[in-house]
Amino acid sequence: MGADGEPAGSELAFEVLEPAPVGVAVARGPDHRLVYTNAVYRSLFADSRTGLPVEEAFAEFVQVHFRAQFDRVYATGEPFVTTAEPEYVVGPQCDERRFFTSSLSRVVFGPGDYGVLEVVMEVTDQVTAARRIEAIAEERRRILHRYESLMKVSAQIVWVTTRDGYVHEPSPSWERVTGQPWEEHRGQGWLKMVHPDDRQDTIRSWSRAVSRATDTWEHVYRLRTADGSYRHFELRAVPICENGQVVEWVGSCTDIEEQWQEQRRQRLLDSAGAATAQLTSLEEMLGALSDVIVPELADGRGVYLITDLTGERRGGGPFVVERLVTAARRGLVPLSPYSEEQLDDGNVFVTVVRRRRPVLQTFPVGCPPPDLAPASTRAWLAASGANSMLVLPVVVDGAVPAVVGVVTCEDRPAINRADITLLGDIFGHAHDALSRAIRFQRAQQVALALQYSLLAEPPRLTGLRIVARYRASPSAAEVGGDWYDSFVLPDGVPALVIGDVAGHDLSAAVVMSQLRNMLRALAMDRCKPPGEILTRLNVVMESLSPDVTATCVFARVEEGTGGHRLRFAVAGHPPPLLVTAQGHGRFLEGAVSPLLGFPEDETRASRTEPLPPGSTLLLYTDGLIERSGEHLDLGLGRLRRVGESLAAEPLESFCDQVLSGLPSTGLDDIAIIALRIPPAAEE
Repeated sequence: MGADGEPAGSELAFEVLEPAPVGVAVARGPDHRLVYTNAVYRSLFADSRTGLPVEEAFAEFVQVHFRAQFDRVYATGEPFVTTAEPEYVVGPQCDERRFFTSSLSRVVFGPGDYGVLEVVMEVTDQVTAARRIEAIAEERRRILHRYESLMKVSAQIVWVTTRDGYVHEPSPSWERVTGQPWEEHRGQGWLKMVHPDDRQDTIRSWSRAVSRATDTWEHVYRLRTADGSYRHFELRAVPICENGQVVEWVGSCTDIEEQWQEQRRQRLLDSAGAATAQLTSLEEMLGALSDVIVPELADGRGVYLITDLTGERRGGGPFVVERLVTAARRGLVPLSPYSEEQLDDGNVFVTVVRRRRPVLQTFPVGCPPPDLAPASTRAWLAASGANSMLVLPVVVDGAVPAVVGVVTCEDRPAINRADITLLGDIFGHAHDALSRAIRFQRAQQVALALQYSLLAEPPRLTGLRIVARYRASPSAAEVGGDWYDSFVLPDGVPALVIGDVAGHDLSAAVVMSQLRNMLRALAMDRCKPPGEILTRLNVVMESLSPDVTATCVFARVEEGTGGHRLRFAVAGHPPPLLVTAQGHGRFLEGAVSPLLGFPEDETRASRTEPLPPGSTLLLYTDGLIERSGEHLDLGLGRLRRVGESLAAEPLESFCDQVLSGLPSTGLDDIAIIALRIPPAAEE
């Protein structure tokens, strides 16, 4: 090495390091005098300051501890490397830090003459980027931790699915709310927790959202929670897109049960109010109010009119209810809308009326208890797979004019306490309208009670079965002139009577009662053919009033060696209907004579018709078949077809379904009396 510090020709030619892409510096001797720096080194720190110790040459840049590293490499010959360290500071007043990776190694100038070679590379950009990435990762870790902690205590459920809509990440909140573990939840397993009635709609809605990649998907369903109950949840989901393609979906489920219940409550109350706004009769109002029940709250319902006015009969007579209207959800055979039945004191219906409190009974599917409801209703409960029934009293002005039976079937849960309260509110909000209707209804009930007092129960006979029904006009509050009667004559022959006095007022009812009693007396006095009895009755009617007219059918049910036969006479009345056990119906149109009340000298005709085994004979008044502006033959045809379709029904059901299966104007009373001949085996 020469005196000016340049390397001798026999030594290293450091100038070859000038174009190197890294900084290079060479120091010599134990005081580390700088003998060489290349262009990169000089650009990183300062112009060349050869001949000075490194501490002096770069005093404003080099940290104090840097000298110790040079000393160690010089003394030991072991290289030393620093990686991404802020070994150099740019200016004493500058806050910006630069990072370098450097290596120190010993070089030999001659025997006993050593130096240190430093190679430096700036890595400030790399360090800054790495630290930024690390900071972002740390921030994401903290956010994720907060998110997971929030989800553990949140009322919401958060979930993530693949682009195709399959759940692929565990959701602790889902497991907490539903109790369903991840192994069962993943994929499409979550659908098992959706209410069966909501499952198909949810699948269709979710499939449409996934296929169309809509901006936001919203849906409401019922979800089974960990305690086994169902609650309404609102779902919201959005697609996560990268480069215009959906990569996954993120969604939430929010419990909205209270909000949903309140909205439903208000909606049902509004519907009930609107349904009764234009109605006047109690039957129509009760039907409209109970229509909001099915299928919203239950699977079936029936409205029963209480015809026992006092409700206090304890052993003094039967408690009578009249089923007016029914409804059933799709898939269930509807219960016949009309039935009149007598209940024992221990029946739940009687208890509800007297205590004026609702009663809810649950039971095994299809196995209603014997004291729960009227007999025909219990048969429907069993056939429909019912599991519960709520009997709800309709209380108006302190009285109970009707009860409503609310039924759930199969796997549908029984109606809950909140819905029982809601039903009470529905009928309570209509109290004023019901109160107005009940005033008319009470007058009609009084008339109906009077009518029943004038009508006798059919006799109980061995083999033969006789059933009668009376249905008052819903538009009239007065007793009418329709009547039926049945009794056993002195010769042991049962008699059947159906009649109708012109008019619909108290006067008609009085005449009806007189005719009924006179006909009984004449028939019991002489066991003559029916035509002769009606002839004598027509003569006696002259003492009542010249303006009174009536129609009547009087029949004897005789039994001989060839079986039963009907001997009858018809005075201006619609013809009897005979339906065979095989379902063939025809009207008995013989023995016809004019109305009662018109003078007639000739004896009225009688006629005899065989009554085949298992056949049904139906006598009825014109309110069953007449409709304004329609020919009577159309009504007779409807009656025949309905009768034929009911040939195999028990006689009580036959009568009830005849009344409910035919259209009625509601302007006239209807009376029917039916006879069932025993089958051939019993004959």
